[in-house]
Amino acid sequence: MYDDQFGKTEVFDFDEFADHLVEQGLQSSPSEIHGCLTGLLASGAPVEAESALVALADVLDLNVHGELAAQAMELYTVTAAALQDEEFDFHPLLPDDETDIGDRAASLAAWCSGFLGGFAQGTASLPDSDSRLSKESREILKDIEAFSGAGVDEDVDEEESEESYFEISEYLRFAVLNIHMDGTAE
Repeated sequence: MYDDQFGKTEVFDFDEFADHLVEQGLQSSPSEIHGCLTGLLASGAPVEAESALVALADVLDLNVHGELAAQAMELYTVTAAALQDEEFDFHPLLPDDETDIGDRAASLAAWCSGFLGGFAQGTASLPDSDSRLSKESREILKDIEAFSGAGVDEDVDEEESEESYFEISEYLRFAVLNIHMDGTAE
């Protein structure tokens, strides 16, 4: 997900995280959870890891426990560091490139939905939260909302779908960094 100041790469394995969700009988995807946590952080919410569990319960109606709760809090902490990283090495948690493009597009849409929910949760208690965002950030949020309905067009060849998926993923990386900087500016 990102390289910390000691050169250690912190990577969350999508499939492993998905397995933990299934073990607890939860239907959410790792992408939706990461999107929610990222949206919360981008809104300027506290970086304390316990905030992750509250957001997951409030936004996604997920009550995680045990190892999954620890992973969610670690993911929140690592995401917070990635959003503040000077190398701009933030990446949405999405399935790897070996996964079917249709499944990756669905995960990207879930990530965007989660992001919007987390962002709304983080800004709900802030007065005039919409007016404090720049015009650019408001436009980005509209784009993310549009991406939350993303899918694969069966009439488009796979190479073009792959290219579109890559472009949207890269756009999200930098768009979220912009919103985060806007949301945390004093």
